[in-house]
Amino acid sequence: MKTILWATLTANGNYARNASPEHPPKQEAFSDFLDQVKAAGNFIVGRRTFESFQAGGESPFGDVDIVVISKSVKDIPGIKVVASPQAALAYLQEKGHTTALLSGGADLHNAFLQQGLVDEILFPIAPVLEGKGYNILLNQDHYQYKDIQLLDFKSLGGGVVRLHYAIGRE
Repeated sequence: MKTILWATLTANGNYARNASPEHPPKQEAFSDFLDQVKAAGNFIVGRRTFESFQAGGESPFGDVDIVVISKSVKDIPGIKVVASPQAALAYLQEKGHTTALLSGGADLHNAFLQQGLVDEILFPIAPVLEGKGYNILLNQDHYQYKDIQLLDFKSLGGGVVRLHYAIGRE
């Protein structure tokens, strides 16, 4: 199964938090996310990010398989909850998906990267600078370096540019 990590970054390279109503996600980036969800038919998300999606009211995702990874929450009505990245991928593969879209939470992204479970990365770059932010990391304990291959780049409008990379599994 191909796993694609989708994460908006700021122009200065931080993982974009968009944590407040004063600084919502750029609409062009969110529209791209919805397009990726529709194409994959699923997405994997962390519990806190999923809860932020729910705070907006009606779901914009339609009829897709949503998998929440959580160690603390065991049940969300209508949503598959699992405890690990491997369990999320196994569930989607059992459902017949050939691509998994990983979409939310720096901790979750880093867990997938550290375990070598990501094949491609989509980085919409938002035209903003952010102070202290989160980082996408291969390994939090020691320095690690990995070359990746640029597959494509695209202007999404509004100053948002999306970079598409192949990372390859370990």
